[in-house]
Amino acid sequence: MSLLNPISLLSVSNIGISFGGIHAVDGVTFETSAGQIFSIIGPNGAGKTTLFNLISGVYRAESGIVMLGGEDVSTLPPEALAARGLARTFQNLQIFFRMSALENVMVGAHVHEKRRALSHLFGLPSTARENRGTRDAAMALLERLHLAGVTNRSAGSLSYGQLKRLEIARALASRPKILLLDEPAAGCNPTETAEIDEIIVEVAKSGVAIVLVEHDMKLVMGVSDRVLVLTQGRMLIEGTPEEVTNAPEVIEAYLGTGLPTMEASHD
Repeated sequence: MSLLNPISLLSVSNIGISFGGIHAVDGVTFETSAGQIFSIIGPNGAGKTTLFNLISGVYRAESGIVMLGGEDVSTLPPEALAARGLARTFQNLQIFFRMSALENVMVGAHVHEKRRALSHLFGLPSTARENRGTRDAAMALLERLHLAGVTNRSAGSLSYGQLKRLEIARALASRPKILLLDEPAAGCNPTETAEIDEIIVEVAKSGVAIVLVEHDMKLVMGVSDRVLVLTQGRMLIEGTPEEVTNAPEVIEAYLGTGLPTMEASHD
């Protein structure tokens, strides 16, 4: 697990939203810092992805505040949040399947590019240097995520595990301070899950604050600094992996679902 930085990058205070009179997220509060891996777990329907949508600006919260680096960003849209250093992946892959792996990653960098998209489209001379820099950075990310061998292949030809890593690479191309990962290991085999595990730890060590939603409890308990358990949109408990694993209310909520002991999580 990573070393903690006392500076809070993301702070969520009493955030909530309802759909059809049902509280999907209700009064959730937490904060996370540079280099920290903060995981959110809970059964299906607990509100995990809805919480991500609130933090990333897909939904606007009905109550509560989201702060990024001390700034209230509760009403900002996703593109404004991306420009401020927040990136995310999605439970369902958001990949351009007809584009190459390299092109997919380059798309992630455009939030920081100074030139307009039309200039890129027509390859104007003023954009050539910037394009080279974007390409080089994308190549480095593909290598970092063990995808150097598929640089020029279409995304549609890649394996599921490679696509999961490609989406993380594209998110990292925006040079985030905070990275939201929504079930990055879902559908992956044990080898692919181990690769995702290593990537999460390595990215956190680089100073990025990671907020992770994941059903693989062995992965969660093995990499997390703090864990928040949601149930029916509300906070059940928040603490260290050991505290969460041993909490009677968590054991009851997960009865029969295979929540690992701390010993098992480090196998």
